[in-house]
Amino acid sequence: MASGDPRDLTPAARFDGGDLDCGSGLLLLIRQNIDPLGQGELLEIGSSESSVCEDLPAWCRMTGNELVSEDHGKGRYRFLVSKGKFAPGSASSGQAPPVRARMPGREILPVRIPDSLPPPAPAPAIAPLSVMGIGSWPRPRWMLQALHEYLDGRMPEAEFQATADDAAQLALDAQVAAGVDVVTDGEQRRDNYASFVASRLDNCQLVPITDLMSYVDDPEEFQRELRALDVPAEKIRHPAVLGPLSRGRPIAVHELEFLRRRTSLPVKIALPGPYLLARTMWMECISDAAYADREALADDVVRVLREEIHFLLAAGAALVQLDEPVLSEVVFGGAVAGNRSFMCGALGARRDTPEELAFAERLLARVAEGLPAERLALHVCRGNWTPDESVALRGDYRPLLGLLARAPVGTLFLELATPRAGEMQVLAEIPQDKRIGVGVVNQKIPAVETLDEVLARAEQAVTLFGPARVLLNPDCGFATFADNPVASAELARGKLAVTVAAARVLRQRHR
Repeated sequence: MASGDPRDLTPAARFDGGDLDCGSGLLLLIRQNIDPLGQGELLEIGSSESSVCEDLPAWCRMTGNELVSEDHGKGRYRFLVSKGKFAPGSASSGQAPPVRARMPGREILPVRIPDSLPPPAPAPAIAPLSVMGIGSWPRPRWMLQALHEYLDGRMPEAEFQATADDAAQLALDAQVAAGVDVVTDGEQRRDNYASFVASRLDNCQLVPITDLMSYVDDPEEFQRELRALDVPAEKIRHPAVLGPLSRGRPIAVHELEFLRRRTSLPVKIALPGPYLLARTMWMECISDAAYADREALADDVVRVLREEIHFLLAAGAALVQLDEPVLSEVVFGGAVAGNRSFMCGALGARRDTPEELAFAERLLARVAEGLPAERLALHVCRGNWTPDESVALRGDYRPLLGLLARAPVGTLFLELATPRAGEMQVLAEIPQDKRIGVGVVNQKIPAVETLDEVLARAEQAVTLFGPARVLLNPDCGFATFADNPVASAELARGKLAVTVAAARVLRQRHR
């Protein structure tokens, strides 16, 4: 802790946590109050809960913040916490702000449900052997800075969206230069592929994974697993559900509208799937304040996803892709030697494998009900938080074949370039009414595959499924987690370009 008399220090913000402990909401309040501060500024926390005296220093160590002082007296505790390393000059003068009430920093909003959902509008067709990315694209450094300032509440919405437009344009230009047939916006506005939804939905808050240590059964083991998996936990955020979910504003329609103004190419929009969101958002001691159980939370997840997909298809999305990588965690996590059970976005506990797969299948069916299957897709991989293949899950698609065959979508985007995915032949019995987006380049490998390598994988897929059913893509996104991309923009463009070259050869061969 800092030396000197803490009474001489003036905090930039303060609030009273009352009798809340770190496991029942205090950390969420701290996050809401400390995020908008500048580096080195002080937050004063009042408390009447004695356990905070032990838990708060541990939280500070895990999150990289500094406990500057603590004062104990007569059942009341006062803590001064610096955002990051303490900078004395930023807290030495000025009038202390008023004490804020012990209430959530965001008001619990009433559920908002649209009166009607629009029907799908026409969209450009996606031809056989089309090339596209899975979704994410590496963000420029200035985009990452803007993203963190925005999530911390230090950048206005309009300024952030203007900055993100510039980054999305760069991602679009790179894809067009590579020659792809279908584009995405590179998920430039998202902190990662799944949790970004929490920043768009009502009554949901994004918090760093490090803030959740008090909610897991074994925090020390959780920290060891994060380190072993090369996960930058202090930068990856996780949704915390504070009240009933509703789609108060678009989740991704604004991303689509930007692209539709800039290109006539078909546009794909990726969304986290309903099972992924239910697993991600359900955490006891947080979400159980709003929902009786995970199934009740999943009901609202299904509703908001259906609303968003309706509006995306009405706005001209050629394809809406639902990401469900946690399905691999269900069937492979801990079940195969060397596999780890943790995947970013899969913190919530799960039941046994058959029950979880059945739950996931029901949620997918409910989200897709009444929607055109040919405009929907499902993406499955084995984790994309690090380029280190040795820490990702492994196993072929055999345990998921039933779910994939019955999935109410027209396209499956599957990881197939990595040896961890097993043999492509396993997928031979996938029904004829489904196209297969075949992973023909591995985004984790720090080199562009040769044309011959890509052609070999693609030709195998054409032989197995027929040319009319094959699309070509990387195994997964190039920057699933904004702060932890697995490839550079230059490498990503090269991998797409060689895939485009392979597609041209295949079109000539299979005319």
